[in-house]
Amino acid sequence: MNQSDNTALQQQYDNEAFVRSMPQGVDYGEEKLPLHVHAHTPGQALDKWIAAHRNDVDRALYQFGALLFRGFGIDSADKLNHVAVAHAGELLGYIERGASRVQLGDKVYSSTEYAAEESIPMHHEMSYSHHWPCKLYFCSELVAEEGGYTPLADDRKVIQAIPEDIKRRFIEKKVMYVRNYGLGVDMDWREAFQVETRGEAEDYLTQSGTSFEWLPDDVLRTRAIRQTVATHPITGDTVWFNHAHLFHSSNMPGDVREFLVEEFGEEGMPRNAYYGDGTPIEDSVVQTIRGIYEEHSVRFPWEQGDLLLVDNFLLTHGRSPFKGPRKVCVAMAELYTNNDL
Repeated sequence: MNQSDNTALQQQYDNEAFVRSMPQGVDYGEEKLPLHVHAHTPGQALDKWIAAHRNDVDRALYQFGALLFRGFGIDSADKLNHVAVAHAGELLGYIERGASRVQLGDKVYSSTEYAAEESIPMHHEMSYSHHWPCKLYFCSELVAEEGGYTPLADDRKVIQAIPEDIKRRFIEKKVMYVRNYGLGVDMDWREAFQVETRGEAEDYLTQSGTSFEWLPDDVLRTRAIRQTVATHPITGDTVWFNHAHLFHSSNMPGDVREFLVEEFGEEGMPRNAYYGDGTPIEDSVVQTIRGIYEEHSVRFPWEQGDLLLVDNFLLTHGRSPFKGPRKVCVAMAELYTNNDL
């Protein structure tokens, strides 16, 4: 997107009347998170429509945070790729992985490979990393028999709800993510960084401002100090933007946490989050943050062929437990780095 496009969007994104003036070809539901966009006719070509109205779609996205396109039949990795490329122009690979995924197509991946009976906490995709996508695309290829929702929360509201003392502490200290790769209970460093050699991993970590050390048995320990809030590059909104409550060891079941501490020690756990000065984040603090996310979460039932477009700055997303087979494909676009903040 060029600078003139950015300027126009900055001037227009907050116009509440824009939906009424959007181009013809789709209908808009009453839901506001996500904003539902319905095809006039089944199987309408979403890639062509979204390419023709890219700025209008972005204005909608910057106001509501997420758009749910329904009735367009986006039910495969290839179809998702075509729509995402039509909108963003270029997609991103998945490097510095926080969870295992399967590549399903050209820069299209499975949703997080995680036990169906467990929920995935609310998070901004890759906010623990040196870089992250601005836009996320999800398509529903197979709907679960029960559950499997993708809850959403508007972090413009979340940051307002976080108590001032907690907010101030995080902003002043930032957050430090400590990860140990290669323990046999989480990801190996080769998978996480998509490299083959130690030298390649070291180059990536050095460029991303991440400290590291090699431990016995080919274990890699990293420490990365990252932001806790971020400002949207177009709207100027300040949002709560970090993985502290997700990486924090209290996110694990109590018995699992106790076992890992006993087995590896507090600093040797597969992943954990501290304040940026290395002091522990209190369990009560992250519990408060998780509670605020739960209060602000919105859930919608997936339908096969749905496409969900999410602004990764404005909204967090998660996953509810589910029963039966479920298949959601994911693509990412518009690289943003910690340096840009």
